[in-house]
Amino acid sequence: MRITHATRSVSLCAIAFALSTTTAFADEAPDQSRIIVTASALAQEAAARVERTPGGVDVVAADDFENKLAVSLRDALTFSPGVYTQPRFGQEVRISIRGSGLSRGFHMRGLTLLQDGIPINLADDNGDFQEFDPQVFQHLEVYRGGNALRLGGSTLGGAINAVTPTGRSAPGVELRVDGGSFDTIRTKAAYGYADDRGDAFAAITSDRSDGDRDHGKRKSYRFNGNVGVKISETIESRFYASAQTIRQKLSGSLSEKSVLTNPTKGNFVGDQARDIDSIRLQNRTTIQLGGGQLAFGLFLNAKDLYHPIFQVIDQKSEDRGAFASLDLAGDLGGLPVELTLGTQARFGKVTARQFINLSGKRGAPTANVQQRAQTINSYGEVRVAPTPGLWLIAGGLYTHGERRIDNRFAPQRSGDASFDAFSPKIGLLYKPDEALQFYANYNRSVELPGYSELSQTPAGGAPGFTPVGTQKAWTAEIGIRGRIGIASWDVSLYRADIKGEMLQFNVVPGVIPAATFNADKTRHQGVEAGLDLAFTPWASLRQVYQYSDFRFRNDAIYGDNRLPVVPRHFYRAELKLGTDRLSISPSVEWLPQGAWVDYVNSKRVGNYALLNLGAQAQVREGVTLFLDARNLTQKRAVGDISALVRYTPDNAGTPAIDEGSVAFYPLERRAIYGGVRARF
Repeated sequence: MRITHATRSVSLCAIAFALSTTTAFADEAPDQSRIIVTASALAQEAAARVERTPGGVDVVAADDFENKLAVSLRDALTFSPGVYTQPRFGQEVRISIRGSGLSRGFHMRGLTLLQDGIPINLADDNGDFQEFDPQVFQHLEVYRGGNALRLGGSTLGGAINAVTPTGRSAPGVELRVDGGSFDTIRTKAAYGYADDRGDAFAAITSDRSDGDRDHGKRKSYRFNGNVGVKISETIESRFYASAQTIRQKLSGSLSEKSVLTNPTKGNFVGDQARDIDSIRLQNRTTIQLGGGQLAFGLFLNAKDLYHPIFQVIDQKSEDRGAFASLDLAGDLGGLPVELTLGTQARFGKVTARQFINLSGKRGAPTANVQQRAQTINSYGEVRVAPTPGLWLIAGGLYTHGERRIDNRFAPQRSGDASFDAFSPKIGLLYKPDEALQFYANYNRSVELPGYSELSQTPAGGAPGFTPVGTQKAWTAEIGIRGRIGIASWDVSLYRADIKGEMLQFNVVPGVIPAATFNADKTRHQGVEAGLDLAFTPWASLRQVYQYSDFRFRNDAIYGDNRLPVVPRHFYRAELKLGTDRLSISPSVEWLPQGAWVDYVNSKRVGNYALLNLGAQAQVREGVTLFLDARNLTQKRAVGDISALVRYTPDNAGTPAIDEGSVAFYPLERRAIYGGVRARF
């Protein structure tokens, strides 16, 4: 271990000792028990609520990842069934549900991201998970596929709603410091306050690391806060504000040979980076009704993106919108009935400029495009219980979208498109007793193309409007969740028949004019399973398994070939030994067979197994030390893939040259992190 790492560990322990000897804050804190609703109770309440959905859903409490170095959604959603997450570098990861955004080799597509129920996706429906900070999450709600209808999600993958604390759920002071390998250091300071009139919460976090690969440094500073005002016994208005400054150097993709022989290698050409400065302002007002709730609000997101890659992408965006939802419950003709109605409207504009990349600086301008978008999702759902324990569900979501690409340098490359689609859903939920549920649903999903798909650069041409159509799918799902004895489980089986899946291809002059366009017919089907076993009060095992069978269907070129990127089988398990005061948690991540790399199915990556170890110790009430050790066996393997049309192998006869396709990201290197968190 390097000296700086050892010094940091000593420093963390010193902080822990200092905190453990400080009692004044705890002793002097006023008694607020009558207004406090704990975060754990709210997570349990959310779990009970989402489990009334007839499909794959789950709630991930912060307790599941608070003893880890949680940098990204990969760290937070490791044990969420059906969520496929793989590392790229730093905060850049792949996140996919049911094959959403399968061929997208950067960021994500096909998922609706929300924070506190308010959409943070851009107006073109593409999201940026880098602006999510797991350090301030209270819990996450994951709605897979069409089960996201209640959140206005219409895409194949569904929706992820991150819920942040309030002054009522997280009163007092919280301090956290963690760090370790690769000169990583992170901090958090948070404070919550509540009284009869309202509450307030604020958190400031920082993150800095050299990264486990060359040219992979990152640093960020974030603020998240909210203030809730009780207007009356039935009306509350909450105001949210968040600001992010994120600086991320990009290590880039590698050839498979480099992944296996030199995984620390990074790309210094063009000093590639992704720098974000953003601010979000939101309001959500709730009115408690007799048997229901009305919620409505406004939001504004503004972001500056400076992104040197093959060229320097310089964008300024502004998104604004409104939302409203109504939930009612009552009786109709003696039958229990529940109703959900809602709408979300997002309007955005982007000034998208590009320049020649001169070592990360702007050179001569190459593009100036004004992009405008609006996406309006309106939804409704009715749930009826004709007999005790059986709920029948019917609903639908109507999507309206408009996109406009105004090319200032090449007006002939301007264009616009509008989209309208309806996505119906039917389902049933049968609950024979409190510990068992069976569910089934059949729904349609609609995914509209965004700026990246509609504004492309053909080979040798100028960037501008590219006609890409809507991706549509019909998905059938059945499943069971429950608990018996020591076991609790959640298992879903799904099949999605897709038309117009947005796939990415190599641009070939005169043959393939764009990097992304619509395929004909594809199918995504699989199994999403989670199984927890509580052997004793001091020994438990949690597991998730995914089976993913994604393929073309009678394609004119690729026949029934499998789609690349996501492997057929993927398994994670963690064994916890100990109590809340002291425990160790070895875990394994196993890929028994690597995924295909290309559409012609000429190349697979290798399999792997990772061994990790976690530990935590409560040194006094409210003060916890933790350890997060990863890839203990120093396994070298491919973690993520950028989809290819056809893989180019390395020529063994030219050892000094590596001709292999550069489309791979290595697994995280061996790393040891530790930290301390304290609450007063």
